[in-house]
Amino acid sequence: MSTGRGRVRLARPAAAVACGLAALAALAPEAASGAPAVAGASGSGPLAAGPAAGTSAPAVGNAVPGATPGAGGGGAGAAAGGGAGTQAAEFPPVAQTLSDVRQNGCRKPAARAADRPSWSQVFLRPEAVWPLSRGAGVTGAVIGSGVDAGAGSGSGALTGRLTLGPRLHGDGDAGRDCVGHGTALATLVAGRRPADGGPSGVAPAARVLAVAATDDAGSTNADLLARGIRAAADGGARIGLVAAPIAEPAPALADAVGYATAKGMLLVAPVGPDNQAVNAPVYPAGYPGVLAVAAIGSDGAPAGAGGSDSGGGSAGQAGGAAAALGPGRISRVDVTAPGEGLLAAGPGGGTFTATGPSYAAALVAGTAALVLGRSPSLTVEQLADRLRSTAYRPGTALPDPAVGWGAVDPVTAVGAPATAGAAAAAGATPVAAADPVVVPPPPDGRPVRLASAVTGVSLGGAALLGLAAAAARIGRKRAAGRAGRDGRDGQDGAGTPAAE
Repeated sequence: MSTGRGRVRLARPAAAVACGLAALAALAPEAASGAPAVAGASGSGPLAAGPAAGTSAPAVGNAVPGATPGAGGGGAGAAAGGGAGTQAAEFPPVAQTLSDVRQNGCRKPAARAADRPSWSQVFLRPEAVWPLSRGAGVTGAVIGSGVDAGAGSGSGALTGRLTLGPRLHGDGDAGRDCVGHGTALATLVAGRRPADGGPSGVAPAARVLAVAATDDAGSTNADLLARGIRAAADGGARIGLVAAPIAEPAPALADAVGYATAKGMLLVAPVGPDNQAVNAPVYPAGYPGVLAVAAIGSDGAPAGAGGSDSGGGSAGQAGGAAAALGPGRISRVDVTAPGEGLLAAGPGGGTFTATGPSYAAALVAGTAALVLGRSPSLTVEQLADRLRSTAYRPGTALPDPAVGWGAVDPVTAVGAPATAGAAAAAGATPVAAADPVVVPPPPDGRPVRLASAVTGVSLGGAALLGLAAAAARIGRKRAAGRAGRDGRDGQDGAGTPAAE
């Protein structure tokens, strides 16, 4: 695809966002002063060396090479811009980790609930394909800090569609989410559409399987993630969203990825943690067969890093930090999705603002659920290729180092015929036919026949008129010739004397 065409295609969601943000900004009340603070963490995130302070967290072992915790300035509220920034400023942030959980306890519920959608819904427009698919019959696993059990009961965003899987560190099941990160991810994937017009998930009829693979502070390691991935695949999930990456590859994790793929589960993972700029691969996103997702802002550009991973304090109140792509980054990016200043439900209720590639990965997982809801026979490879080949192109050589094949597009991914896309050019498995293509009925031929008849009559009439005119001209010439001969005959008779 040419560069020019790619830019034109990318302008479609950008224009939609511009209009949507203007409308949201016009409807939004003034940002509430003194927004409620949320107990935060100030550690170095899930890829830091050693356990979270004051907890018995399983150590990851080492930080991402070249990672810069909290790199850059400005949080989601500033980075998202426009209406997105206004919304982000009104609600407390939820982060990937909560390292001071032992001192301040679990994340507190938000005091307010949003009454309007997030800008990401304007960008992705998932409601346009809900008549075709809402993700019904599809289970997506959220492998992370757990999902608040309250979200699956009463008036929760996942009522009747939440299954609580195992907790792999500590006691109980996955229905306790001290960090709040897993709950926010789950509602971005499949949260129901609120009656008041607030934010909803991409696939509001999909089911969620919660698998807790971190400690209460959000820290994890390769063994926990590997066991969580296997538990999700054994639980029947078709999509596995891995909430937290780790810095180094591990045989157990690689084996779990292969196990999940063989069981028919597509793994979706962020290309970095939510709070660090990185220039090296993280895992499981670094493994072949895993769909690696980066975050973009409301302007369509790759999201930058900023703020703090804490979810608290002044930087945290600005919305946290997105993983930025450091100089010379060599990790793979497959697709992108909105990942700055998003609105999502949190533990105990209320609305939080969320920033980072893990939240972008949740939107991609929701899109995958929509696709499977309409095309359930797609294989893992076919589903991944569908998401890549139907993405909004960045207008550069593909795949682009920063944004891969472009921004995920639910409308095209669900509605596009199942054919080999652009990703096949890079050696990806071509998509086999999944759903029959609906061919529209042939157009009514009567107008064409009538037009042909009218045209024939018109041409025939013109020909007859031409013949008549020609005949008239010939007739006039003949009459003129006869008149001339008669005149000469009369003159000859008058001048000759009659014979006697």
